[in-house]
Amino acid sequence: MKLFYSPTSPFVRKVVACAITRGLDSRIERIRTDAHASPAALLAANPLSKVPALLTEDGVALFDSPLICEYLDSIGDAPPLFPDHGSSRWVALRFQALADGIMDAAVAARGEIMRPQEAARQANIERQKAAVARGLSVLEDHPPSDGLPDIGSISVACALGYLDFRYADDAWRDHHPRLAHWFKGVSALPGIADTAPPG
Repeated sequence: MKLFYSPTSPFVRKVVACAITRGLDSRIERIRTDAHASPAALLAANPLSKVPALLTEDGVALFDSPLICEYLDSIGDAPPLFPDHGSSRWVALRFQALADGIMDAAVAARGEIMRPQEAARQANIERQKAAVARGLSVLEDHPPSDGLPDIGSISVACALGYLDFRYADDAWRDHHPRLAHWFKGVSALPGIADTAPPG
C-alpha cells in the first residue's frame, strides 16, 4: 500500500495511528506529499489534491480519513477499531465525527492565521476557534472510554494532538481536566505515541 501524507496533518496521523494499531504500518509505503502543489501522483490517487490518500495493494485509490481508516479496519486480524453493531458503534462513530469536526475547524483557523489579517478573516478565525471550543466542551463532559482503542478514541486523540501542535499557547487542558487526563493515558498507546507531530 502507498500512503500520500504530510507529517503535520491530523487526518494523516489518524490513518497512521489506525494502521499501527491494526499492525499494518509495515505494509504501507509513506510518500511525503505537498498537497498544495498538486503533484500528478497525488492527483491520480485523489483528484481533490488532499492528504491522506491511500493506494491499496490492489491499486484502488481511497481518500478521506474515515474511508481509509475503515478500509484498514477491514484487513488483518487485530481487534476491530469500528465496532460492528449496537450502541458502541454509534458512540465510536460519533466521537470520530466530533474529532474530525474539531480537526477541520482547527486546520481552517490555522490556515487563516497564517494569512495577512483583516476584519473578515479574523471573524472566520474566531468562528472556527469557537467550534473547537464547543467540541472540547462536549468531550470534557463525555470523554471517550478507556480500554481498547476504537476509531472514535483514535480520532479524538489526533484532534487533541493537533491542538497541542498548532495551538500550544491555548492551553486547552486548563479548562478540560477530565479530557486532559484521558488524553494523557491514550497518548501512550503505540498508534498515538508513534504518530506524534514533528516538533
